Amino acid sequence: MSNTEIRKIQTQGVHHITIVGADRQTSIDFWEGVLGMPFIFDQPNLDNPDEGHIYFDPGDGRLITIFTNEARKPDATRTSTDQGAVHHLAFNVSQASFWQIEKRLDARGIKHSGPKDRGFMDSIYFEDPMGLLIELASYRFEPPEGHRHADVMIEAHRLRVTRNEHHIDREHLADAIELLVARTQQSLSADRDPKDPY
Repeated sequence: MSNTEIRKIQTQGVHHITIVGADRQTSIDFWEGVLGMPFIFDQPNLDNPDEGHIYFDPGDGRLITIFTNEARKPDATRTSTDQGAVHHLAFNVSQASFWQIEKRLDARGIKHSGPKDRGFMDSIYFEDPMGLLIELASYRFEPPEGHRHADVMIEAHRLRVTRNEHHIDREHLADAIELLVARTQQSLSADRDPKDPY
């Protein structure tokens, strides 16, 4: 087979993620009642008549779907972390929401990791009622107009590697944002180098 016959199948984002859940109400209480994801669609599992299939909007119009069965009860045993298994799911939250998570999980008695410094984001981890590890993550930056978080991340990565530094941190992000703005936004100034007007 020649290379001209091999073609990519180009993805354009996550369409949905489906999780095997317990009973219907446990799923609604967690995904909507804890994480605030609106419950938007409800139908039978078209491949298994013994299951329901319920859908939630995680905040970006994509979908989290759950297979439910009234005979299944929650089992908080940690899901597999073997090779090929899903280690965790991460959901985006704003900085305003992020700093409320610990208190709101504590109020429910949900064990969690506490805030974790990830350099380019803040994270907190806890398990859902089925033992699936959930991460709530909050970027420490907003990308420049017309760019995505991924655009800033790849630039920050390149800066980190060039500087031979261990991991992406705030300075890399700030410099990456500056580079993207300089590269993609026009200015009437012939010299856009840093200045000291004082």
